Amino acid sequence: MGMSSGGSEDPITDINLTPLVDVSLVLVIIFMAVAPFAIQAGIKVLQSKASAQVGKVSMSESVQVKLTKDGLLTLNGRALAREDYPAAVGTALLKSPDKFVIVKADTDNKVGQVVGLLDDAKQAGALKMALMRN
Repeated sequence: MGMSSGGSEDPITDINLTPLVDVSLVLVIIFMAVAPFAIQAGIKVLQSKASAQVGKVSMSESVQVKLTKDGLLTLNGRALAREDYPAAVGTALLKSPDKFVIVKADTDNKVGQVVGLLDDAKQAGALKMALMRN
C-alpha cells in the first residue's frame, strides 16, 4: 500500500494574491475612517491687495479693532474693556454699511486673544473680517 502525493514534484509558481487584497482593503477602510477627522474647521482669512478697488467701503466706514501687546483694546479709537467688546462691536456693526471688521494686532499678541476678538465680531454680525499687523 503506497501513498501517492497526487501530483508531480514541480514547485508552486503561482502568486497568492489573498494577503495583498486583504491588506489593501484594510488600508482603504482605515483611510475612509480617518478622512473626516483630517478636515479642520477654521476662519477664512483673505490676504489684502495693495491696490484700492472702486466701490469698496473705505477704512473709515469699517469697524476698526486694535489690540496692543499690553492688552489695551480699542474700538474705532475708543478704549474699552474686554468684557464690553461683544456689545460694543455689535453696536458699531449696526452703523457699518459693509459689516466689515479690521483687527489690528501686534506681533507679540497671543493667537487666542486675536481669535477671540474675531469670534466675537463674527457672532455680533460681521460679514467680512481682516487681520492687520501693527
